[in-house]
Amino acid sequence: MKNSTNQSNLALRLVFGLMLAILLFSSSAHAQKPKSSTNTVQIVIDYNDGVEKHFTVIPWKAKMTVLDAMKHAEKHPRGVKLKYRGSGSIAFLTEIDGLKNTGSGKNWIFRVNGEKAEKSFGAAQLKSGDTVLWRFELYQ
Repeated sequence: MKNSTNQSNLALRLVFGLMLAILLFSSSAHAQKPKSSTNTVQIVIDYNDGVEKHFTVIPWKAKMTVLDAMKHAEKHPRGVKLKYRGSGSIAFLTEIDGLKNTGSGKNWIFRVNGEKAEKSFGAAQLKSGDTVLWRFELYQ
């Protein structure tokens, strides 16, 4: 009986040790992964027809504007085609991928972290970790 109890204790210790080793290994592996939101921004382009493009790792830099981030997305092999006029505080986006603003109808409107923009996309500065959403919609 004593031998059977020792074997049970040994089996429990082995299972516990194995579980502890797995837990420690997964914790250290997770800690070593770089955070993708560190020093990056994201852009989502919603064509409002069931199609979206996502740019999830755009390198962020100090004083980066939404326009700067869009230019980076434009250079991606599967990027976007932009048309805009002006620069800085008077930059105005007129078209993305051939989809043009319609004036009194749908237009390209952007939000940063869910907040509708109050500045031109050439003047709106981004912080690391920000997400820019462009949606083709009616302005409300």
